[in-house]
Amino acid sequence: MMLDPLQYGLGAISGGLVGFTLGLFGGGGSILAVPLMVYVVGVPSAHMAIGTSAFAVAANAFTNLLGHARLGNVKWRCAGIYSVTGIIGAFIGSTFGKMVDGQKLLILFALLMLVVGVLMFRKRGAQGNPGAQCSRENVHKVAGFGGLTGIFSGFFGIGGGFLIVPGLIASTNMPILYAIGSSLVAVTAFGLTTALNYAFSGYVDWLLAAIFITGGIFGGFAGSYLAERLSAKKGTLNSLFATLIFVVAAYMLYKSIGPAMHA
Repeated sequence: MMLDPLQYGLGAISGGLVGFTLGLFGGGGSILAVPLMVYVVGVPSAHMAIGTSAFAVAANAFTNLLGHARLGNVKWRCAGIYSVTGIIGAFIGSTFGKMVDGQKLLILFALLMLVVGVLMFRKRGAQGNPGAQCSRENVHKVAGFGGLTGIFSGFFGIGGGFLIVPGLIASTNMPILYAIGSSLVAVTAFGLTTALNYAFSGYVDWLLAAIFITGGIFGGFAGSYLAERLSAKKGTLNSLFATLIFVVAAYMLYKSIGPAMHA
C-alpha cells in the first residue's frame, strides 16, 4: 500500500499523539491509533489500519516502558502474569477480529469504556498500596483480568491499556503510576501478538508503521515526563485518565450509532 508524502507526515503527527498519551496514561493512545489511521492519515482498509496501528502501538509502548522502568514504576511479576494470559486472549481476539465486522460490538465496547471511566472517577482520590505485589491470594484475579483484556485488545486491534490500568488496580490495589508503568508490558505484548496475526494476512504497512513509531517515541518521552509530575497531585492523573476514556467512548458511539440514525 502506497500513500502520498502528506499522509506519511500526518502519520508521524498521529504517532506523536499516540506516544504522548501512552506515556502519560499507559493506555488510551492505542485506542486512538485506529481512528487516527483511518480518519487523519487516510488508510483505506480498516484491517490494514488495525494491523499497522497494533504494531506501532506495541513499539511505542515498549519505548515508554523503558522510561517508566528507569523510574521504578513497573511491578514486573504482576505485569508478567497479566501479559502471559493476555497474549493468549489477544491471539483469540485478533483471529476473530479478522473475520467479523465489529461495528455493533464497538457500541458495546464503548459502553464498557463508560463503565470503566465511572469506576476510575469514583476511585480518583485513592492512592493505592505502593508495596502491592502479585501473590497467591490475588494471582487468579490478575490472570483473569489479563485474559479478558487480551481478548478485547486483539479483537478491536488496540493495546488495551485503558482496561489494563484499572484491571491492575482492581486486582492488586497498586497506585495508578505503578499500574501505568506495569500496563506497558502488557500493551507491548498484546499489540505485538495482534500485529503478527494481522501481518500473516498481509494487513501491516511497515513503512507507515515505522513513521508512526518515530513520532510516538518523541511523544512518549513528553508523556512519561508529565505523568511523573502529575502523579504527585492526588486524583489528577486518575481524573484525566477517566476523562480520556469518556471522550473516546463518546466518539466511538457517535461513529457507530450516528450513521444508523441518519440512514
